[in-house]
This record gives sequence, C-alpha cells and structure tokens, in this order.
Amino acid sequence: MLTLESVGCAVEARLNGMPVAALGPAGGRVAVAVHEYTLSGRNQLGLAIGTAAPGAVAQPRVATAAVWARARLMLVRQGHAPVDERSRELAALDWAAAEGSSYETPALRTSEVDLPVNFQRWRWLDAPPIALNPAVQRQVLEFVQQLALELGRGNPDPWLAAARLRFDELALAYQRPAGEGVQRFRDHLQALHVAKALKIVPPTADELVLRPLVDGRLLECVTPLGAAVLRTQNDAPLANHAWPIRLAMVDAKIYVLR
Repeated sequence: MLTLESVGCAVEARLNGMPVAALGPAGGRVAVAVHEYTLSGRNQLGLAIGTAAPGAVAQPRVATAAVWARARLMLVRQGHAPVDERSRELAALDWAAAEGSSYETPALRTSEVDLPVNFQRWRWLDAPPIALNPAVQRQVLEFVQQLALELGRGNPDPWLAAARLRFDELALAYQRPAGEGVQRFRDHLQALHVAKALKIVPPTADELVLRPLVDGRLLECVTPLGAAVLRTQNDAPLANHAWPIRLAMVDAKIYVLR
C-alpha cells in the first residue's frame, strides 16, 4: 500500500509515473492499495507538490507555516492497516519547506527503490505514445460521450468491452477470479439503475481535459477541475459515483487500461 500525508500543500503521489493518490491544499492523510502500478524490481516513487495545468511554469511561494509531504510504500499483511506494527516500510519520500522559506510549485521529487514483489509487466508500460492532436481529442470525446450515454441507460457492456484488459490485470494484481470484477461492476451499475441514480451528462469538449501520463502512453480523462469526467450528477451529492478513465490508443482503437 501507499500512504500519503501532507500539511499546508496540495500534493500528488506517483508510482512509476502514474498518479495513485492526492491531497488538496488543506493536507491530510490517505492510504491506497497500489498492486496494479507496482513492478518487479526497480520502481520510481514520486511526489508532485502543487497542482497546475500541464506545461505550467513553476511559481514561487512562501511558506507561512511549516509545509511538508511524505509518501511511503508499505508491505501490509492482508486484513491489516499500514499503521499496524507488523507492516513494513519498503520506501519513503519526503519533501518539506520550513516556515518563512520560499519554494516553487509545481515541483516534482522522485526516488528509486527495488521492491520484493513478483508482478507481471503491465500493459500500460508498453502502450505507444499518443500524439495529442484535434483528431485524437475528438475521438476520445466521442468515446467518452458514448460511454456516458450507455452507462446512464444502465448498460455496462461498452465499458466492460473497452476496459477488458483493465479488469484482467486487476484480477491478476489482487489474485481474484477473472470474472469477479466484471460481475461486481455489472451488479453495481444495475443497482444504481434500479435506484434511478444514474444521472450522467455526456461531457462537452470544454468539459473534457486530456492529461498525458507516463510519457504520453496514457491519457487521463478529467474535468478542468481535475475530477473524473465520467461521473453521476445526482441531486444527492453523497449518492454520486465516478469512473476514472486512463486510456491507451493502439492502431486508432481506444482501450481503458486503468
């Protein structure tokens, strides 16, 4: 598992270039399982301090109080938490700015670590880089719009077809039966459909931002505010659900890999 903690700054933790956890400016703490982003042998742990649009120029800031962030990779026994005394720290990465000091955001810190795991080589590592141009943007927009329409109708099949490789790799990563995740998704969507909790509005071009990840091999589909673009917009906010999309393109065909 990866734990991320911060005080006084927005921060994103990355594993092998993939964003896996984030905290807002208020800071806090979060812990997530990261099997599907972890590699056998050499891995890169990263901290991205501050949030900005791709290509933004770093801006100076002054710490009016102590500002810090820390990511840790933990080996956790099944059924236990990272804070359990039997959990073992495999790697840690820290960043801090003392009160009164200046620092720049966005800023990226990384470190390399060898991990004693035995995962396969995930497909997103070998996906071809995507040339982000108007034609690709249009194709992805139409793809996401169609997914939104079908999910809003309670039809999981287009999503399951596009994300088949994702479901296969998650099953391998967490040692679960191959069809378990697919059936769980079907059941969840059906329950939302019965509860009339599938108000999904297809995004417009202005509402879709394509964020390149892992050297452009994946595109993350988010709103201008960084939220998952594929999400319900029900009247009761606590009843809303989101489906993050990180897609690859091979021979002009779209695959949801994470």
